[in-house]
Amino acid sequence: MKVPGLWLCLSFGCAASPSPSCLSAQFRRPGDFLLGGLFPFGKDTVNLSARSEPTLLRCERLFTDGLIWALAMRFAIDQINNSSSLLPGITLGYDMYDTCFEPLVALQPSLLFLTRNGTTGIGVLCDYTEYQPRVTAVIGPHKSDLCLVTAKLFSSFLIPQQVSYGASSETLSNTELYPSFYRTVPSDKNLVEAVVLLLSQFGWNWVATVGSDDEYGRGAQALFLSMVGTDNICIAFEGLIPTDLAEPSAKKQLEDIVKLINSTRVNVVVLFAYSLPAQALLEHSIRMGLGKKVWIGTEAWMLSDIAASIPNIQSIGTVLGFVMRTGTVPGFQEYVAELLGSVAQEEFCRQARERSRRTNAEVLDTHCQQCDRVTLGDIWPMLRVTAVQPVHVAVYSVAHALHRALGCTSKGCPRTAVRSWQLLHFMNTLPFEVNGQSFRFDQSHGTNTGYKLIFWAWKDGTLTYLPVGDYDQSLHVLKSQIQFHTADKKEPTSECFRRCQPGQFRRIKGFNLCCYDCTDCSENTFWSSTDSTSCSPCPQHLWAPARSTRCLERTERFLFWHEPLAVALVTLTALTAALSCATALLFLKHLRTPLVQAAGGGRSLFALLWLLLQSLSCCLYVGRPSTGLCALQQLSYALCLNGCFSTFVPKALEITLLTEFPRRAPRLLRWVTRGRAWLLVAASLLAQASLCFCHLRLGPDHLVADYESLPSEVLLVCGTQSWVAFALLHGYNSCLAFSCFLCTFMVQTPGRRYNVARGITFATLIYFVIWIFFVAIFATLRTVLRAVTQICTILATTLGILASYFVPKCYILVFRPELNTGDYCQNPTEEEPEDSVN
Repeated sequence: MKVPGLWLCLSFGCAASPSPSCLSAQFRRPGDFLLGGLFPFGKDTVNLSARSEPTLLRCERLFTDGLIWALAMRFAIDQINNSSSLLPGITLGYDMYDTCFEPLVALQPSLLFLTRNGTTGIGVLCDYTEYQPRVTAVIGPHKSDLCLVTAKLFSSFLIPQQVSYGASSETLSNTELYPSFYRTVPSDKNLVEAVVLLLSQFGWNWVATVGSDDEYGRGAQALFLSMVGTDNICIAFEGLIPTDLAEPSAKKQLEDIVKLINSTRVNVVVLFAYSLPAQALLEHSIRMGLGKKVWIGTEAWMLSDIAASIPNIQSIGTVLGFVMRTGTVPGFQEYVAELLGSVAQEEFCRQARERSRRTNAEVLDTHCQQCDRVTLGDIWPMLRVTAVQPVHVAVYSVAHALHRALGCTSKGCPRTAVRSWQLLHFMNTLPFEVNGQSFRFDQSHGTNTGYKLIFWAWKDGTLTYLPVGDYDQSLHVLKSQIQFHTADKKEPTSECFRRCQPGQFRRIKGFNLCCYDCTDCSENTFWSSTDSTSCSPCPQHLWAPARSTRCLERTERFLFWHEPLAVALVTLTALTAALSCATALLFLKHLRTPLVQAAGGGRSLFALLWLLLQSLSCCLYVGRPSTGLCALQQLSYALCLNGCFSTFVPKALEITLLTEFPRRAPRLLRWVTRGRAWLLVAASLLAQASLCFCHLRLGPDHLVADYESLPSEVLLVCGTQSWVAFALLHGYNSCLAFSCFLCTFMVQTPGRRYNVARGITFATLIYFVIWIFFVAIFATLRTVLRAVTQICTILATTLGILASYFVPKCYILVFRPELNTGDYCQNPTEEEPEDSVN
């Protein structure tokens, strides 16, 4: 912006005025209503730690921002006094004092503001409703810890009204403790929300945070720590910068902070501090070679010339920070240029000194002591960047409240007394307008105008504050305009852990709870967004693959007809059944030959029929099982096997009588041969049928839905309900087989004779071997192979009996018919062959 008077002043060197000016006298002026001002004109209090007497405190060096804020208050009051619509006919005065960033310094003018109007004494009363203090309202101070001191003092009496232009502590939002305190800046809560969103947007979840050891730093850091947990941001280190930097231990504390930041290996540091503590930390970071980091700052130090003027400041890395989104104050720069030109004129200074005497300024001389040697060139760089709108708005808020309290009209204002506490109602209720922009105080007596995200951009050694984003409830960042300190100019990472993907949970590693690995959820567990530290198990009827975010429906699993294993077993079943039929047909053809008669004659055909049914029963195990099929499976196997073994019993007893009891054999053989042998078979089948009935009563096999054996399917198997019933059902067949084995395994065959007993011995022996393996496997299997095991057992038993007892006889019938004679086949009874009754 070209300002003719300003550029003319700079061109002719008036910025370097060699003689002192009267700028320090420009911060006092009488008026109908007086406004107090608390501004940090100076910094670095002299010998504060060695103070032993209640003497006046002074500061060594000028703080440029504080001077500009004070000039902004003067400018706003001059505008109001020259306005014909706001407080017409009423003159506002001002009395501004230095706070020097120290509570002790700020308390002295605050006490002066509480004195009775026109006096230097503070009245001690029971009721202050009619009390009229020296000032109507106080603008300032800037720091939160100073406001906590002054706000407690002013709020105790509800006088005078206080409006801060920079205190952002969330503590001051408590209107019960600080009812007369207002501010024209957002609270730290809004600022911290913006910082957290910035970290989340860049994926920085492993950060360090440092704050100044004052109300602003501690309060903002506490808010930050309370908010980051919900956004999965972890704090590697938190520290506080000492307030008294002149203390001998302060240097050691700063060095420890830098060392700890370096040891955590974070790439992002969030700094909540005012300019002086921030300057101290940044200087130590540069001196100790901390390395380039991303520094997240706030307006408290981001726009300060103190931090920006640190030698080699560019080496700290990338600086990003939030500053209040404020508008410009039209005419302010011209106003300052004209004022600095006027304070060098003798007549102007004489009038200023005369006005100062009318404000009783000699009571407390803590105005801007260093201002008389300030030139426009000294403050011009900061004049362009320092936010003065909060001060401007603070003055106008009081003016508008006073305008309404007086009941002013467009023609003028009645000259009546207005108490400071009476302004509270009008400050709380109505909005006011400044330079075309509307403002109002919220329930916590603050204004929230939002923030701008600022990036420190360096060009040819010159610092530029580049806006790269905005925050107003939501954050928008122009990442393409940010040049990070990395080689590729892209944002660095700052993670102790990586962001876990959906389907992964955090597994803590080491002793730091913020450091963890991302582990996939195992099968049958799923990841829920409500719990990131573990995986939840799926309900029993559902399943989930590894790294899943939801559970799926289980499919049923059993031995399907179309799967290769089932097809192979059914094929083997058909072959076994065909072998049984072929054997039966061959035996039927040679039924009256000596060999078939020696094997049992018609009872052999009966046994082959049961073996055929037994092999066909394998089909009961293929396909979807049901409770009825499960009960039928064991019954069919036991009954069919009993039908075969019951035909072996008469032959085994016949062989035993002939070999072991030859003398009694002729008398007893009639009970185990011919028609009576069928009675034994029928009795055995009847006994087995009874046991089948008991099995059904005690606990038949039932359908079991197994959700544990298979990860993604529900296994439908037939479970054994009662092992006692199972043992009774199959134990009887085992007893028959064992009896047959005992009757035949010792039988010796005369030379060149066929041994019928050997076939029974091997058939029963094969049965026992198969059942030893079957019981061991069947009792432990909980998969679809349980049905396969039963099919294999049935087929193995059937083929074993066929191979050991019937196939050798078929071989003789087909390939050695000459051996099919009574002499070779050893007909023990030496009677005629059994007829069809057999």
